[in-house]
Amino acid sequence: MRVGLFIPCYVDQFYPKAAIATFQLLKKLGVDEVVYPQNQTCCGQPMANSGFEYLGEGCNRLFIENFAEFDYIVAPSGSCVLHISEHLHDDEQPEKAKDVRKKIYELTSFLTDVLNVKSLNAKFPHRVGVHQSCHGQRGLHLSQMSELVAPYYSKPGSLLNMVKDIDIIPLSRADECCGFGGTFCVTEEAVSVKMGQDRVADHLEHGAEYITGVDMSCLMHMEGILRRKKSKVKVIHIAEILNAE
Repeated sequence: MRVGLFIPCYVDQFYPKAAIATFQLLKKLGVDEVVYPQNQTCCGQPMANSGFEYLGEGCNRLFIENFAEFDYIVAPSGSCVLHISEHLHDDEQPEKAKDVRKKIYELTSFLTDVLNVKSLNAKFPHRVGVHQSCHGQRGLHLSQMSELVAPYYSKPGSLLNMVKDIDIIPLSRADECCGFGGTFCVTEEAVSVKMGQDRVADHLEHGAEYITGVDMSCLMHMEGILRRKKSKVKVIHIAEILNAE
């Protein structure tokens, strides 16, 4: 099995530990070959979110060139994976684009659906609040939505429950948006901040030491709010917990 490791811009620039943990975790769980294509860049999501999808044509073409050869593509980001899986296209090579869209996975989905992970050699003795990112939950269906009368499931949650000594705290609003929303946090700053404050407050009220999730973008948004509150609560990508020993 050859896996192409796609690391989003903000993870590469600001949270490299999440990228390293993703690589180490895949290797630890038996993936034969994990390759990080050196020429990879932005997936084009910011342009598309802002209504300028045509500006991402070069990103689309480069993404296909970098990742078409792999059996699977894995990324520690629900939002970027959703963008690629639903919007990647190239008029000059439509079949290659279609193939890439089919084989990209968010990390926890890859671990549960492809590797079928049943146990982890991980330990994280802390109280942890789990943030359900909108892209992952409602776009990639990583977990069930609370407004539906349907059986509960959570791919990130099932993996976290395999971690020794972790204490996953309950939340009052388990799948509420944090307000980041990509470029929404720039164009609607005040609304974004208030939503983030509400989301952080839920975790604080229930005694979280860490807030985790599958998207560093959401965690980055909440981290900024925590820092301004001078809170000792930290954010951490789920890959770092699943890889902790």
